[in-house]
Amino acid sequence: MKIGLIAPQGWSGEFDGWEPGVAWRRTVAVAQRAEALGFESVWLFDHFHTVPKPTDEITFESFTALSALAALTERVRVGQIVICNGFRNPALTAKMAGTLATISDGRFDLGIGAGWKRDEWLAYGYGFPKTPVRLEMLRDGLEVITRMLAPGSEHATFEGEHATVRDAINLPKGTQEARIPIMVGGNGPNVTWRLAARFADELNVDGLSPAELREALPVIRSRCEEIGRDPDSLKVSLHAWWGEPAWSTAGDRRSAYLAELAELGLSRVIGLLQASVDSEEPLVALAEDARAAGVSLDG
Repeated sequence: MKIGLIAPQGWSGEFDGWEPGVAWRRTVAVAQRAEALGFESVWLFDHFHTVPKPTDEITFESFTALSALAALTERVRVGQIVICNGFRNPALTAKMAGTLATISDGRFDLGIGAGWKRDEWLAYGYGFPKTPVRLEMLRDGLEVITRMLAPGSEHATFEGEHATVRDAINLPKGTQEARIPIMVGGNGPNVTWRLAARFADELNVDGLSPAELREALPVIRSRCEEIGRDPDSLKVSLHAWWGEPAWSTAGDRRSAYLAELAELGLSRVIGLLQASVDSEEPLVALAEDARAAGVSLDG
């Protein structure tokens, strides 16, 4: 199992009162320290307003910030956990993904989901479609994105209800030989997990406990089996919430938590350590707890 770190970005209020330039330098420092410590990947959220309520605080935009982090690191993979499909035309998302994969020399994973934070949608003029419609939008978005990122195919065409491309050219697609890895995020077993089985290389579930994961994993495997896909070909990862003590509190409890997740067969666990905004010690402690759990940071 691999471990990815979400760099401070402001979304959870960790940059309250900071000057933007100082905050950005801290984001970079955490990403670079994570790389130096051996963590497998560095991630950002894709949000415009803080959580749980929108406040007048810094929140860095994910694609531009991640492009900079990709240029300022050398080894770690980079990605979003996860972008909101509705915030960008999916053809533009594919174009941005190909560019970011090139900047990072093939180290970019495209995480994507249907989106949920209503205040952001409304404030930025996207409306806020009902959940079934947002999931339909995600389905069409994945059709467009996977066609535009497919290796060896420079032109993409798709006619969907919510997204359309006609003979769209998408070059570059990155420096990696295979398609940019796609990670679908969400906890919906009926639609989201089926979309992951159909389109993705990885499913990222959000905030589930080890007990909940034990129940979810057979269902996830069944979504692959429904379409004749080898269930072992779909990786499963976890977004560990920053408020979950088992993730955020250093020591034996976290080591046991990581060991249990690894035993379940997860491909990676990804999480934010809010305290990393003020100190590098939380990153060092997480690395130590992972080693105590027998978990290699980069798999």
